[in-house]
Amino acid sequence: MKHAWILDVLTDLGSYARGNGLTALAEQLDDARHVASAEIVCQAGGSDPDGADRRRVAARHEGEARGAV
Repeated sequence: MKHAWILDVLTDLGSYARGNGLTALAEQLDDARHVASAEIVCQAGGSDPDGADRRRVAARHEGEARGAV
């Protein structure tokens, strides 16, 4: 998987954010890692069978846009 390195970068950024009290950023980076993982799997011929990762992230961002989070 030629894009797998991005997962390591997002994980490292999330660790840095958590370690420095940037909890909202850490949560966003977790979401980004899930989206990246789903897209990488799809491009590699796999699937996100029920789209759970994408729906979960979309719902979270919709809630934030409304001020719910």
